[in-house]
Order: sequence, then C-alpha cells, then structure tokens
Amino acid sequence: MGTTIYTLESANLICGNTGNKTAPGISTHLVLQELKLPALEENNVDHSPGGAPIAIEIPTHMNKLEATFNLAGWEPDVMVFLGREEKRYQKFTTWGLIRDRRSGDALQLYSVIEGRLGRVNPTAFSKGNLMAHEYAIKSITHYELWMQEIKGAELSEIYNWDFFTSTKVIGGEDQNKQLISLLAIPGVAV
Repeated sequence: MGTTIYTLESANLICGNTGNKTAPGISTHLVLQELKLPALEENNVDHSPGGAPIAIEIPTHMNKLEATFNLAGWEPDVMVFLGREEKRYQKFTTWGLIRDRRSGDALQLYSVIEGRLGRVNPTAFSKGNLMAHEYAIKSITHYELWMQEIKGAELSEIYNWDFFTSTKVIGGEDQNKQLISLLAIPGVAV
C-alpha cells in the first residue's frame, strides 16, 4: 500500500496514574487544550580539526527531555503535583486518536512519561477569554511512545528510554546493547 498521513485528532493526558484501570489517575480530557510530547534531540559539539578544511559536528548524547501541556481553567488536583517532597517520580500517560488520512481508520497513540511536574504557569486573566494554566513535566527519567500503525494491530514501539535501566530503544531496536556490554553495567540485562 502507498504512503499515508497520520494526524492526531484527540488526546487525553492522565496525571498520576499507573497506566491501568485500578489506579486511573486524573483524566484531563475535558480541559486539555494543548499537549507537547518530549522532543528527542542529539547534543552535538563542533570539531574543527587542524588538518581538515571543513569542521564537523560530533554527537555526544541526547539532551534532557521536557513535556508541556495546557489545561483550561483551574485544576487544583493537578496543580498540587508541583514541588511535592516525595522521592518517587510522577507518571503521566497520554492516549490519543490518530487518523490514517488515506484509509480513514482510527488508530491509537500511547505514551508514558515519568518525571516531576516542574512548572505551573497561569495565563493572564482577561474578561471574556478563557484563562488556562501551562504545565511542564521536567526531570524526566522514563519515556515510552507507542503507535498503532494498522487497524486491529498491536501498538508498535517508537521510543522506550529509561535512565535507571540504561534502556534506549528506538524503532524496536536496542541502541544501548553494545554500550551496556562494553561498560559492564551491573544489573542490566543484555
């Protein structure tokens, strides 16, 4: 089959859940205005060799992750995630409806982010306009992104990164397998 375009039509961000129906967390489907999943970006350093006519960039690592979202009005149950003294990270789960523009099929998007709510920024109040709050998930230590590519099929893993287990899977391919082996990192399966 030829190419298509996948567009995200609807989304729900669940704050503080464990990703299952026994601990549903706080659903934001009625107030979610905007959602930005983490950007994965390589950090590069310039290298200007003394004997070469052109400089190059050398990738050194991936930059830290941050996700942002806007919620209409006031959501005190979400706002209080900020600055909690608890040691564990908070979980944020996204569910989305992706439309295959060629076939018209509705497909599922799923992501899990573990981090800390690091910013709650109220927008300015203006009579006649809807006030909202801008939020940022910072200190991210775990990120997964999954997408259903064919109606009825299982979700396909796009990204799976975990700081504590040295997991870095992109497109189903383990990017850290060699690193973990060569560095003899204990407690991590190779």
